[in-house]
Amino acid sequence: MNDLTAQLANIRIVMIGTTLPANIGSAARAMHTMGLTDLVVINPRLPIDDSSIANAAGGKTVLDNAIISDDLHHSVADCTLILAASARTRQMPKPIITPQLASQLIARHQQAHGKHGKIAILFGREDRGLTNEELALADYHIQIPANPDYPVLNVANAVQVIAASIYATLTHHDDYTPLAKEMQGVTAQEYPLDIHIRGVWDEPAITHAQRHGLDDAIIDLMKQLNLAQDDNLRLLPQRLSRLSQRLQLDQKEYALLRSLLAKIKQNLKT
Repeated sequence: MNDLTAQLANIRIVMIGTTLPANIGSAARAMHTMGLTDLVVINPRLPIDDSSIANAAGGKTVLDNAIISDDLHHSVADCTLILAASARTRQMPKPIITPQLASQLIARHQQAHGKHGKIAILFGREDRGLTNEELALADYHIQIPANPDYPVLNVANAVQVIAASIYATLTHHDDYTPLAKEMQGVTAQEYPLDIHIRGVWDEPAITHAQRHGLDDAIIDLMKQLNLAQDDNLRLLPQRLSRLSQRLQLDQKEYALLRSLLAKIKQNLKT
């Protein structure tokens, strides 16, 4: 397996609640065209059928190897970077980036983490996209520049646009424009949060499963310390998730925090 193939194999396309089986096939074709192979379909409205196969065309292998699941958290548990394609920001803002910026982040993430840098890109339903809870899982939201009067793409077309940008960047057909330079002149409203990605790591990044477990442990401790009550738990998990995503913890930092939490809990019992 060459470097490009390995990089592309580390990128997982996750389609959530897809209504039309044909769109799953079209997405598989788009992935195959750009060298992507890892497709996960979460709770499709209808199963993969003949229309999926017909629209997959040369990408039938991607379709045949697709994993059908009902558990989004499990499907991204091993990922160290999660992106979500969304036409608009909802409820809890996350950094909003273009497909080109997303591609550069992916390239840099893979350079920093190598084989440990598993990446997931979430795509939502045809009629209503991703829910607030699904969007909250992502480190960054990808918005494809489009007609402001109707900025919504067919889900398979969105997969094609983002996959093409990734392929162009990883094959150096699209230069690695520095993120800070590309963002010059961009308003805070367009990018509600700063974008940071650590370039040099001495330890692998934590996975989604570890980050989710750490957030749960912090909430549990806050409850024990009477720092969190039922009336403020609605947004607390999302705020903690956003905080931990920005921190970009590595494995040793994660172990230190888990040890600290465990010690505090132990002391509370004595």
